[in-house]
Amino acid sequence: MASLDIFHNDAFNMIQLTTAVERNPYLPQGIGSLELFEPDPIRTKAMAVEERNGVLTLIPTSDRGSPPTERVSELRKVRYFEVPRLAHADTLKADEILGVREFGTESELMQVQKEVARRLRGPTGILANFEYTKENMRLGAISGQLLDADGTTIIYNWWNEFGQTQPAEIGFNLLGWQTGSATPTYDGWLRTQCNAVVRGMKRAAKGAFVDGVTEIMAMCGDAFWDEFITHPDIVNTYKNWLDAAQLRDSYAFRGGEASPERPRLDVFKFAGISWFNYRGSDDATTIGVPTTKVKFFLRKSPGTFRVAYAPAEFGMFLGSPGKEQYIIPIMDRDRQAWWRMEGYAYPLFICTRPETLWSGRAGT
Repeated sequence: MASLDIFHNDAFNMIQLTTAVERNPYLPQGIGSLELFEPDPIRTKAMAVEERNGVLTLIPTSDRGSPPTERVSELRKVRYFEVPRLAHADTLKADEILGVREFGTESELMQVQKEVARRLRGPTGILANFEYTKENMRLGAISGQLLDADGTTIIYNWWNEFGQTQPAEIGFNLLGWQTGSATPTYDGWLRTQCNAVVRGMKRAAKGAFVDGVTEIMAMCGDAFWDEFITHPDIVNTYKNWLDAAQLRDSYAFRGGEASPERPRLDVFKFAGISWFNYRGSDDATTIGVPTTKVKFFLRKSPGTFRVAYAPAEFGMFLGSPGKEQYIIPIMDRDRQAWWRMEGYAYPLFICTRPETLWSGRAGT
């Protein structure tokens, strides 16, 4: 009979994961792999963002001997945002592990280690659910609204929080070009729309756009991507150049997902913008870009995207810099009836320049 007393064994502190064939859902990590967010561990429950609006002023001419015009100092404003709390747990009961070990196979200790590791680090374990939630929060920072798990409750609207107006959505008029129903149909139409995005985002970013460093990213929904990548402006631009090789690859669900086999970010560059088809959750609803939409944001833009990690709410962590997550083991020591893992995370993914968050649609 398996006994929970094995959890006191020193070997249990070194959990090893195993490889198994399971039907596990896809874990979206495309935004996380872009490394947009500058980590900012904090020691309090709230993140402070200081804003200083600088304005360049034309200096009027004046007569010699007259007093110079005085420079007006920038106004500064500090905003505080309370960091959300994520809590997730799993309890392994004694009667659940009675039949874990098959006769003549691995030891009781190793089998229970594997079960605990699966619940903690497995494809649908506590840490995977944390990462799934964080990816949704990253998407919220890019989309301009941080939504709760229900998909409707707004935790933060970044345009409202920073007193900005949400930029109007741009219609790319991609739908129907195959049948000739899309208008206008002149060559270069798509590029002119892209130019409007580039100009607008650069102007809105001000000093946060560093030429030669900052990139404009376009995260596309499925239908938008399919219409965009086959548009005549795209095909005509590339077909007579060596870069036409890009058109032979679908690039579907590859953008932003770096891996050891593919360490670079697979994006399709056109008109000064890096485009990619974002792969969200398997249901294409919980986490994802609406199928006919595209979201534009800046990458490698100083201070635009930040993530605060607040400390856990328990005595040993109070006043110390926050960590990405905390895993706390709890055991029923008297009855040895259960062993519990509690996970806590206190992240706030924030866009400090929501005026740079643009969007578009495939229609007019």
